[in-house]
Amino acid sequence: MQLIAALLDLCSQKERPIIAIDGPAGAGKTTLAHEIFLALSPKMSVNVIHMDDLYDGWNNALGEDLTNTLLYLSKAHKEKSSANIDKYNWSTSTFEKSQALAPAELLILEGVGAGDKALQDDLAALIWIDIDPEIGVIRVIDRDGAQVADEMRKWLGTQQEYFSQHSTREKADFILTT
Repeated sequence: MQLIAALLDLCSQKERPIIAIDGPAGAGKTTLAHEIFLALSPKMSVNVIHMDDLYDGWNNALGEDLTNTLLYLSKAHKEKSSANIDKYNWSTSTFEKSQALAPAELLILEGVGAGDKALQDDLAALIWIDIDPEIGVIRVIDRDGAQVADEMRKWLGTQQEYFSQHSTREKADFILTT
């Protein structure tokens, strides 16, 4: 896979590389993160962090708290330090007890918001996955169930506003289409 070779090359140019995978909901970011993990983990230690675990519910997902959390994770990664992550429980609408994330050589951030403009200069690579947002919403509803349909329709506007503010697609090193 040419993408993997390119990512390895870009990662070799940074002491503590971070790869961000961003794009509309339902585009396949989690799947790509898993594939990259499988390809690179035999060569280096890899942590994958999903934005869904960091969001503070639907209404506070893409704000200053997410940016601060991403900056904290990036700083810990660069310093080869462990980081404590409070994972959001979507069933209870609360954060669970902190979990320690051991240092790794590569950090992969995946999900809407992973390409936050506050991190863009620190990234080894920013990958954007394109999909028609309406198709992405249908994929998410098929995956997660009809109970998320109303929230996903609202999410279309939320993610679009975020992408516009952060110029995520425009700053991407790679643009993939699903």
